[in-house]
Parts: sequence; structure tokens; C-alpha cells
Amino acid sequence: MKRANLPKLLYADRQGNIFDHPYYDMAGMNGSETVLPESVELIPLPEGSRLFTIPDTPPLAWDAKQRRFVTVDTVREGRRESRVQAVSAFMAPGYVRTLLPACDYRRKKVHLPLWSYTAVGWDEEHERFVVAASRVDTNDNWNPCNYDDRQLDPLVRARLAELPGNRLLEQLARCAVDYHCFAAKNLFFRRWEAPLPTSPACNSRCLGCISLQPSDCCPSNHDRIGFVPTPEEIVELALPHLQEAPEPIVSYGQGCEGDPIMQADTVAEATRRLKAATPRGTVNFNSNGSFPERIRMLCDAGMDSMRISLNSVREECYNRYYRPVGYRFADVVESVAIAKSRGLFTMINYLVSPGVSDDPAEVEALLRFIGETGVDMIQLRNLSIDPDFYNQRLEVKGRGIGMYRLLERLKREFPRLQYGYYNRTKENFFPPGYEKGWPIPLST
Repeated sequence: MKRANLPKLLYADRQGNIFDHPYYDMAGMNGSETVLPESVELIPLPEGSRLFTIPDTPPLAWDAKQRRFVTVDTVREGRRESRVQAVSAFMAPGYVRTLLPACDYRRKKVHLPLWSYTAVGWDEEHERFVVAASRVDTNDNWNPCNYDDRQLDPLVRARLAELPGNRLLEQLARCAVDYHCFAAKNLFFRRWEAPLPTSPACNSRCLGCISLQPSDCCPSNHDRIGFVPTPEEIVELALPHLQEAPEPIVSYGQGCEGDPIMQADTVAEATRRLKAATPRGTVNFNSNGSFPERIRMLCDAGMDSMRISLNSVREECYNRYYRPVGYRFADVVESVAIAKSRGLFTMINYLVSPGVSDDPAEVEALLRFIGETGVDMIQLRNLSIDPDFYNQRLEVKGRGIGMYRLLERLKREFPRLQYGYYNRTKENFFPPGYEKGWPIPLST
């Protein structure tokens, strides 16, 4: 990309007002290194995204005159110098970031909340914000414009009145109304994918757990479910959804719980009842996949698809993030292979961060993993965590090959591998032409 065409740096004042810099250009970070974005990875800021500041942390920018990266501590406003802070984007679902925000993380005074942080700049020519990202899923069901709370509230009240005493329904009403979970809202709108949280317990201690954090860390995004629903409570909610909703999916394993594999007996019993009652809809299981024998049982119970979460396919990196209790990384790999061998549509929920996911060693390990397990899809999810904290914990040094180069190589070596962001109905596991797959050009 010609340096003259680079987007401009964005910065914010102490009040959070955002400005574009008159002459400094946008930079990004891959791992621990500051880099210039390439034209192939810059797209307009997706509708439904948000901008926010990285408090008291100065941005890094490209100085075209000096041809080097600089730290922008202050900007001049008339005769006064004012301190500034970095700006980040939180993108709408369906997009994977390729660069982190460039800033001097050594100056950061707070542990950043559990959001995904993306490099953002200002395109002067087209007068728009741009981010370093690619779209990996074209499903528009999850667009925020589809979730109008004015329509939701009366539906929540009506459903609660229909099923008094169903604890799972009460939990999901709180998720929909208080935490604005789109999946929970779908349950009340009776459409698309609806959640079935089941487990207050987990055998991972993820650094970025969104429902349970130590008091000296950042606050969790919401409270975790505090009970195990009965099979009857699960079926009471899930069966009407499968029978009546358009494009129906019910999914175990949600952000408001631990891991449903800890309640595998309950999940299996509920699933058997659902499958006996209706052939309609898709039953999906999201998990850390820590107990292969339980995965076998759940496959036999009638699951249609299974998504296993990983931040890395290298055991050392996996352990540093997940901090497993009572299971090994090898168990997770075995569970993925079992799900695929039993005929389930098998996905990995790949929690990505530039500099880790595209590290050369990770790329080679991922190629081996895909070849050995035969997974059908990689769901590329931006890992929501303080990027500096994550890089330190994983001992990241240097940069990766580039996220879009990782995706190009995966597609070249595994043309039938699908990319995505959301779970799919069983009718769309293998859509026509899926092997051609990637929805966005990855080269200029």
C-alpha cells in the first residue's frame, strides 16, 4: 500500500472525543510488533460496530516524514498541548480482526475489560472509519438491527407467564433483558439459534472467561447460571423452539455458564427426548471437549453438530490460556476426532489474536490438526481479552505471518475447509459450492 494512501491515526482526548490526526498515519500491532496495515486487510468499519478508548494509553502511529513509528503522547490545540489516548474498534459479529490497536501498552494503568480490540483508522479519501479485518460469515441474522427491545419485553413477560417456575426460562429472560444476549433474545422471538445453558461448573480456568473472573482482574461481563436445569426444564423450552422457529437451532454451551460437558448426563437425556419428539431443527453442543467418553455419549444421544473451543492447537499455549483442571490437551484433540468420526458436523471455535494465531509454529500445528481430525469448519472468533495481558501470559515475542496469509494457506491446503462465525442449521452444513468457500477476496 502506498504510504500516502494510509488511513490517518485516530486518537481521543480525556473526555473520550475522537479525532483523526492531521498528518500521522494509522498503525496496528501483530503480537508485540508495531506494523503498517496492508491494503488487503483494511475494510470499512462494519455497521453495528463501536469505537472506544484505551484509557491513559498513548497511541502509536506512522510518521511518514521520519519514516518510523512514533508514540503520540500529546497533540497541540492552539497554544496548549493536550494528552491523548488510543482508540480501538469493537466490531460487529462476523468479522475477524487482523491487527490489534497500536499503542504503548507499557503505559496502561488498568486491566482492559473483556472485549475484542481491533486496529482502526480514518480514511480521508472516502471519509469513513476503516478497520484491519475480514468478514468470515455472511449470516445477517445476528445484525443488531434485528433485535428491537420494544418488541422483546412483551414477549418475555408472556413466556414467563406461560411457564411459571421454569428456572431456565427465568435465567434466559435475565440474559435477554439485562445482558442483551442476542441468542437469549432469539428464544423469546422464537427464531434462529437459542441457548440452553446447563452448567454452573467448569473444569477450565480461562484467562478470558466472560462469566467468572478473580476479584483482582477485570469484572466478568455477566453472572454465571447458578443451577443445573432438569431435562424437563430444558425440553419445555427447546421443543417448541425446534418445532416452530424458522431456521431453528438450540445450543448447549453458552457464555452465561461453565461448560456443559460437566452436566453431560442431563444434556444427553434432554437431547434424546428432543430427538424422539421432533425431527425438526438442529441440536448443537459447544464445549471445551475435555472428556472424550462423554463426547461419545452425547454423539449417541443425537447431537447434530459439535463445536470445540481452542485458543491454540499448541499444548503449551492452550494450557496457558485454558488452565485445564483434570484433563489434558490430548483429550480435547481426541474429542474433536470422535465427533467427526461419529458423523457430526464438527467445528472448532478458534479464539484468535494476531501474533498468536498466525505465529509460524501455530500455523504448522493448525495444518497438522486439521489434517488429522478432519474438522469441517473453523469458526474464527476474536478473543475478548486485554491484548497486552494475553501476549504477556503467552510469552509472545515478535509477530506472525499475517492473519489473512494464514487464511489463504488454510484454504489452499484444505479447500473443503469452511470458515465461519456462527453455528449453522443442519440443512446448511454443506451448502452448494462450499468447497470454494471463502466469501471475501484475500488478495488485491
